[in-house]
Amino acid sequence: MRLLSRQARALAWPRTVLHVGRPPESRVIVTQDGAGRRYLQFEWDGPYQSVVGQGFPLRLELPYTQAVVAGLAFVEAPRRILVVGVGGGAIPMFLRAVLPKAHIDAVESDAGMLDVARRYFGFREDSALQSHVADGRRFIETPGPLYDVIILDAYGPRGIPGPLATRQFLLATRARLAPGGAVVSNVVRTPNPFFHAMVRTWHASFAQLHAFDVEETANCILVALAHPEKLARGMVKARAERLTRSRGIPFSLRARVAHWLDEAPGAAGSEQAILEDPPSPVAP
Repeated sequence: MRLLSRQARALAWPRTVLHVGRPPESRVIVTQDGAGRRYLQFEWDGPYQSVVGQGFPLRLELPYTQAVVAGLAFVEAPRRILVVGVGGGAIPMFLRAVLPKAHIDAVESDAGMLDVARRYFGFREDSALQSHVADGRRFIETPGPLYDVIILDAYGPRGIPGPLATRQFLLATRARLAPGGAVVSNVVRTPNPFFHAMVRTWHASFAQLHAFDVEETANCILVALAHPEKLARGMVKARAERLTRSRGIPFSLRARVAHWLDEAPGAAGSEQAILEDPPSPVAP
């Protein structure tokens, strides 16, 4: 009865159920509305992880995904991009469309999730967009190429996994940045008791940290840089406008960057503790 009640709430707007994963398969839910938009959720009443509709891949339906890709404007000419967390594949497929000369590595820890992305959301790999079934942290900590942009979007049913929020992980991510590169992440303000500690940890891990809010949501986009040279807002907005116009993007990247905060929430002097890896067990 409880499951049926949750389904009823989730489908308050009529949608067709296309897929419900069961263990040991990925436990994800895929539905489709009358306009042909497809939704990916981890729970019947959980938030949408991906929404793909008409005009895909250039049209990103979720506001937070539009804000995440606006982080491209912090890098002059991204040529190599890493996306940790595939979901329905909306972000990596968008990047493939707007940056046809870039190489994109998309890392997903769940092979079943990749199968769902391919089957229901049109996710397709090629020579320029390659997927990897791997733990995101392990992939980053393994020696490999440097990236101009690293996008962290590895949300699970209970939020960002703890190992992807610590100072040690962020320092490893910083080490995989090419000169002038940026790390972009979506962080939910609420309900998230660790939000301020997460931002404090980002402050401690990078030379500079920028943030912009996603209007009418609880999402905050963090953009971290390893270099101390400040970027002029006008230059970042001009890059966003140029990319929007040149690639025919149906929403304004500049409008997303316009919500740039004067200072990332959670000042460097905050009393919040920095998130650290747990200590290694002591051998007997």
